[in-house]
Amino acid sequence: MVRFVLPVALAASLSLPLAAVAQTEAPDPSDWDAVLEAAEGQTVYWHAWGGATATNDFIAWVGERLAEQGVTLEHVKLSDTADAVTRVLSEKQAGENEDGAVDLIWINGPNFASMKEQGLLFGPFAEALPNWQYVDVDGKTVQTDFTVPTDGLESPWAMAQVVFMYDTADLVEPLPSAEAILEWAEANPGRFTFPQPPDFLGSTFLKQILIELVDDPAVLQAPAEEAEFDGVTAPLWSYLDRLTPVLWRQGQAYPATGPAQVQLIADNEIDLAVSFSPNEASLFIAQNQLPPTVRTFVLEDGTLGNASFVAIPYNSGSKAGAMVVANALLAPEVQARAQDPEVLGYNTVLAMDKLSGEQRALFEEIDLGVATLSPAELGTVQPEPHPSWMTRVTEIWTERYGSGQ
Repeated sequence: MVRFVLPVALAASLSLPLAAVAQTEAPDPSDWDAVLEAAEGQTVYWHAWGGATATNDFIAWVGERLAEQGVTLEHVKLSDTADAVTRVLSEKQAGENEDGAVDLIWINGPNFASMKEQGLLFGPFAEALPNWQYVDVDGKTVQTDFTVPTDGLESPWAMAQVVFMYDTADLVEPLPSAEAILEWAEANPGRFTFPQPPDFLGSTFLKQILIELVDDPAVLQAPAEEAEFDGVTAPLWSYLDRLTPVLWRQGQAYPATGPAQVQLIADNEIDLAVSFSPNEASLFIAQNQLPPTVRTFVLEDGTLGNASFVAIPYNSGSKAGAMVVANALLAPEVQARAQDPEVLGYNTVLAMDKLSGEQRALFEEIDLGVATLSPAELGTVQPEPHPSWMTRVTEIWTERYGSGQ
């Protein structure tokens, strides 16, 4: 399953003033007829991760639909989103403010923050898209990106969310909270683990527990240095002091990655694992990589999630076409296809109660798989903390618990 957060960073030496840059003329996003007229005949170079055949095939299918509207979509396959960000930044440094090489970027997290800070984005446009009316702005984190307000500069198109995979042959009922996970682990030592931080998934588990235990999760939306770090994180360390000795191999070893963790369930070494892909368990069951008794659950107060977005560089020469692509990605029929596990298995950014009966049926007819929760069952998505929290938490976790590795 594709992770939605791609590891990237911009070198500090590349920083530029925040002054606005001259932008290639584009129609007003609120005048959609003008956007469609300007988009006809344009070619949109979408710089997007190209590391999975399913993703590439989906983007090609979207391109076929767009061709009917006179827009040509070219998928520029990336292994690292930073490559596209750096390309736009280099063009800005060179004064190439018209018809840049990048028209649309699959983006989120630090990449978006960097582009926004450097004045590299066109917009706002996202909330003027016709299909924005269907977006779940209340239940999903689609107006902030790792605590950074999107301000209409990027449009969501897919969701990831923490779920817990459990083997019902040994763990009969879902566990409703972090405290319940701890109590179960103490009663069943050795049957739970998580990937070793700073692995993305292991760090995500630490964030999830911190969100659950902190008195006021809102404090995590500000940089860690602006809060009383020791006081805020004290409940997390108390929790982990109890949990670590009862983990798989007494917390003296951890699986290196998410797939290695999944293999432990398959080998019946553990009964509970963390995932950032609600469809992952079903996919692995279908591929005979997990026992058919595995299911998933979320916590009662919700679980951590984030969105993947698309953004338009300030110097794109095909801004109208790029907006048409962003709008197409929000169409209910496109979102439903993306959620189909036989196509992509990505979670939708749409709100089911904003759709017509016919549109909802597109989602209801999808066979999500035996272990996949429905959009309604996934419940509330908890927002990502400011990245500085995870940096410090991971460092301290390594000091306190990682020495036995």
